[in-house]
Amino acid sequence: MPRNTRIHVDMPLGSNSELLLPPTSSAHLLRVLRLRAGAALTLFNGQGGEYAAELLAAEKGQARVRVGEFNSVERESPLRVTLLQGIARGERMDLIIQKATELGVASIVPLSCEFSVVRLAAHALARRRERWQAVAYGACEQCGRNRPPQVKEIAELDVACNNVGSGEASLRLMLVPEASEALSALARVTLKHVTLLVGPEGGLSGREQLLAQRAGFRACRLGPRTLRTETAPLAALAALQALAGDLAS
Repeated sequence: MPRNTRIHVDMPLGSNSELLLPPTSSAHLLRVLRLRAGAALTLFNGQGGEYAAELLAAEKGQARVRVGEFNSVERESPLRVTLLQGIARGERMDLIIQKATELGVASIVPLSCEFSVVRLAAHALARRRERWQAVAYGACEQCGRNRPPQVKEIAELDVACNNVGSGEASLRLMLVPEASEALSALARVTLKHVTLLVGPEGGLSGREQLLAQRAGFRACRLGPRTLRTETAPLAALAALQALAGDLAS
């Protein structure tokens, strides 16, 4: 079966048109994948649905494509999960972003916490966020999602808590290994929106846990073992999506 490569492009798309892809996307197609004219593509821009496309030629290092039929297919979870994630070191954070995207997370807020090992200078904040957003785009290309999660600006915990949405169909959960209640007991399958708070390598401080509790977060555990910061959010997301029926569809 011919390979069909999915590409996210941050630009308007329309059927029966031709366009030059951005340099980054073009380099991936032409230099990394070494695709040739006639290769089948699927394009999506995050606005919903996807377009069949065909690689026509390379023009001064950019890929020219013909955009074809629109497909309104969506592969989103019925449960909208916002992940508040304490920043982890190096590739661990990339892994969390990538796998959380594959598991259907709707948005991700990187947190600067008291026990965070990573401390980013002000000039590096925007660049790091752009990197993480690119990781999310790449994960969508691989897993089939057409609506990439938004990786928001790095925030302090109190600011992030104040920006969390509210409503009857919303639940706020905070992973704490020693919590008395289990996630499975708190997460009701009828929920539409869950906000999940996970600390960095050193966990959440006592002050941060108290701050989160005052903002409506309920402490819960995943099981009898203490999971690493890159494992905990992924295990929790998988459990939440299973309870919501997303993994069974």
